[in-house]
Amino acid sequence: MELRVLRYFLEVAREENITAAAEALHITQPTLSKQLMELEDEIGKKLFIRGKRRITLTEDGILLRKRASEIIELVEKTESELKKSDEIIVGDVYIGAAETDAMKDIAKICTNLQKKYPHIHYHLFSGNSEDVIEKLDKGLIDFGILFEPSDIKKYNYIKLPAYNTWGLLMRKDSPLATLTNITPDTLLNVPLICSKQALDNNELAGWFGYNIEKLNIVATYNLIYNASFFVEEGFGSALTLDKLVSMTEDNNLCFKPLTPNLKTNLVMVWKKYQVFSKASETFLNELQKELQHKYPI
Repeated sequence: MELRVLRYFLEVAREENITAAAEALHITQPTLSKQLMELEDEIGKKLFIRGKRRITLTEDGILLRKRASEIIELVEKTESELKKSDEIIVGDVYIGAAETDAMKDIAKICTNLQKKYPHIHYHLFSGNSEDVIEKLDKGLIDFGILFEPSDIKKYNYIKLPAYNTWGLLMRKDSPLATLTNITPDTLLNVPLICSKQALDNNELAGWFGYNIEKLNIVATYNLIYNASFFVEEGFGSALTLDKLVSMTEDNNLCFKPLTPNLKTNLVMVWKKYQVFSKASETFLNELQKELQHKYPI
């Protein structure tokens, strides 16, 4: 179906008269009638009920009028956007992130951008690093925010000036809550809930300094939020990163960092040779400017 013919069809549907529609379109009546018959032949459906003075739409014609209006509207919107100044940025930015309070900085950047470019829309996906990488590789997100160590050789990346600290999430009435330091030896006989990704990547093995199989790991998790309910119920204590679970009077939980201190840095990655939309490119440029401003080399 040609856009020109769809416009002809919509005009006839509006006027309910071939002669009037032909005059409005500045074409001859026979030409318009021929175009409409060819449209019906192409679709294989009857679109009009032709009366002596008035043309009405069949059910298929009513459906086509709805779809044709949507198509023409989308085409006109697209043409309008492409003709607008480069200063008017329209589009979507897709960001995937592991659980981290570094998203506060991303949120600030998006808030500042929203004031300048209100037509950019943001779509957030939360998951562990494996989940984020999977969506990034499939092209479902533009950017991924990951904890190190992650295999980022195949990506472009920016190191973010943020980190999280490993520690133990426990009940406030746990015997460990009275300790000054959470050392490897203090965890030997403790029921532990641990990140499956951290175990698979041996992120904690170096800190423990001995075979991690000696630990009493009673459960694993990929996101700490749900695991925190197990901690609250006394199922075990969770090895996790700080600032991911809210500590309030209501939830009876506390967090103590590991000793010696163990930190994890963050990177934002995107696919090499990625062709960005104007919206995604604008977001990346704004992030780079913000980092250079705050943390000049």
